[in-house]
Amino acid sequence: MNIKPLEHLLALADTGSFSRAAEQCFLTQSALSRSIQNLEQELGGQLLDRIGKRNELTPLGREVVVRARRIVLEASELRRSAERMQGGGGSIRVGLGSGPGALLTTPLLCHAAEQHPDLRVSITRGPTELQLLQLRARQLDALVVDARRVAPAPDLQIDPLGEQPAGFVCRADHPLLQLRRVGLEQLLRYPVASTPLSDEVARLLVEQYGPAADPQLMVSLQGEEVGSLIAAVERSQAVYLGILAAARDGLAAGRLVELKLQPALRSQARFAYITLQGRTEAPAMGWFRRFVSETLHD
Repeated sequence: MNIKPLEHLLALADTGSFSRAAEQCFLTQSALSRSIQNLEQELGGQLLDRIGKRNELTPLGREVVVRARRIVLEASELRRSAERMQGGGGSIRVGLGSGPGALLTTPLLCHAAEQHPDLRVSITRGPTELQLLQLRARQLDALVVDARRVAPAPDLQIDPLGEQPAGFVCRADHPLLQLRRVGLEQLLRYPVASTPLSDEVARLLVEQYGPAADPQLMVSLQGEEVGSLIAAVERSQAVYLGILAAARDGLAAGRLVELKLQPALRSQARFAYITLQGRTEAPAMGWFRRFVSETLHD
């Protein structure tokens, strides 16, 4: 049996959409549909119930998906083992969340270029939910993301990487710095810039500062690229909320200042290194894991 149709079925089961599954598999929707139909013919039964615009797995489809995950994983591991035995493994494909991306992307690329010129490095940025789909589809080898945005699951290996202090940052000439005391009321007179925050962080903010600190109400400038948020803060009167290390260059140069809100913010970012359970690690990934741990603890 060709395992490609099984991979196509898994993509469809994970995304729940022919269009998203086709995009993930780099196929047209018609090609994906033919692949599923051929698999149904080969197995002699219907795998999907097409109810309006929804697609639901039949009992046979659910059974096939469970077995297909094991088959596809074993096939992937077999290929990776063969590559290592033949001297391969000279590439890494990693996904970085917004905070880790701001701290790791440039140092990682520079270090790889200087110390590992033969290593192929591919970095993906974007929403954690999308990166988890890519990890499960074997399109990424590992993720470094905000641990609070990942729900524990049997197929995920989640290794904590420690915590990073968070806070508020503004321009060195910001009007708020002229006040003797800055509370949430004064802060909210200006735009607040932040990456998407987890439900846990949102609860902590509301518990500490009240309902007005709900990120859905407080944050007016939101994006996954921390560097762009910091740049907007340097060029405007917006205030950044997030890990302080992401703004360290501006803080060290005196262009930016940590804004001491009253009461002081009691929140830290928690990062994690995430891989698939049971997946054999390529040799280059051992170097990447060590690099991440050392860089985030500097």
